[in-house]
Amino acid sequence: MTQNAVDTAVAGTTTTRPEVLDRPRPKASEAGRSSVGRMIGVDLARGLAVFGMYAAHVGPDPSEGGVTGFLMELAHGRSSALFAFLAGFSIMLITGRRAPKTGRAGRQAVAKVVIRAVILLALGTVLTMTGTPILVILAFYGLYFLLVLPLYRLGARPLAVIAAGCALVLPQVVYVVQRALSSVGPDGVGPGGIWAWPADADGIVSLLFTGTYPALTWIPFVIAGMAVARLDLASTAVRIRLAIIGVSLAVLGYGGSWLALHLVPGVASAIYVSEEGGSAMSAWWSDAGYPTGDTPAWLLVASPHSETTLSIVANTGVAIAVLAASLAAVDTFPHFRRLARPVIAVGAMSLTAYVFHILVLHFPGLEDLSGSLHVLLGFVVAMAVFATLWSRFFRRGPLEWLLSKATKAAELVR
Repeated sequence: MTQNAVDTAVAGTTTTRPEVLDRPRPKASEAGRSSVGRMIGVDLARGLAVFGMYAAHVGPDPSEGGVTGFLMELAHGRSSALFAFLAGFSIMLITGRRAPKTGRAGRQAVAKVVIRAVILLALGTVLTMTGTPILVILAFYGLYFLLVLPLYRLGARPLAVIAAGCALVLPQVVYVVQRALSSVGPDGVGPGGIWAWPADADGIVSLLFTGTYPALTWIPFVIAGMAVARLDLASTAVRIRLAIIGVSLAVLGYGGSWLALHLVPGVASAIYVSEEGGSAMSAWWSDAGYPTGDTPAWLLVASPHSETTLSIVANTGVAIAVLAASLAAVDTFPHFRRLARPVIAVGAMSLTAYVFHILVLHFPGLEDLSGSLHVLLGFVVAMAVFATLWSRFFRRGPLEWLLSKATKAAELVR
């Protein structure tokens, strides 16, 4: 089986049914086997991202403190960054992971990505219009696909360089644009001295600049995922280098922000923290703070949703490290694969899993379920059981199957 054939087989953002993990591995298909193993590792990372977003959306508030509060804080921002990072991987699976598809196959692959992007934009918009308390990422996600698609033919190195350049430049662009768009007052300051985002920004402006997941500061994650997808992930040396790079980026981003908070005058005072939100000095990793006034000192924090260069660098490092660990775990420890089967199954139907928790919270009387560890565990267990059972009979999740059917239209491209 060729590499592109293997990648095509798993390009629906799902890999393989979990029971495949228990089957003997035929020696004659070593390349295909290792590729399936790598995709299982990606699904494991994607499943962790989904559960991390569950924790951020329905779990206890991090301000509760203790081990639970710490774990909930870890999920905030980092899980959605991992989700965006793995979006880049999905794009490369569709368009050709190790080598880009060309000719008619390439044109059809591009059409598939565009169709998926449009559907995600529409689905995300509809879910947001329902009034859900969840800040839905799907519309942003669809735009990410469209913005990075022209890069799909590039190799790992140029993609990494572009991701780094975007991380260095675009947060500053977003900072300037957000201030220029502010309609609160001449100083851009709202009640209590807190800088206020433009209240009337909507549509493409929100998707690009002012929304919860503005595209200009989130596409570096996607491009970084595309770069990693180009690598030979069967190589132990590559995985080790990825792990080192991931940890190094996390240390650089979070460590740089910690130093700035302690050594650069004015950084701590640029952060507003509510009475129950903790210390401003935790903004090097915690999502508790907000910018006060209109000061560029905010650009030195690394809190997950701060949209700064340091936060992008740090969260990209976390995403790379999680992926490297997931790949190594499923390839090295067969028993671990079996234990992690429910998480892998959830990762293989991540769109279904994500929409599931939004719809549940939209039912009358269930809007206020969030904020409890028991509720979080209920969501996790329910989705894990459903995904595991479903994967025994179907290759794709319900929404993944519908998405695959919708992209069949791409086959009309000549």
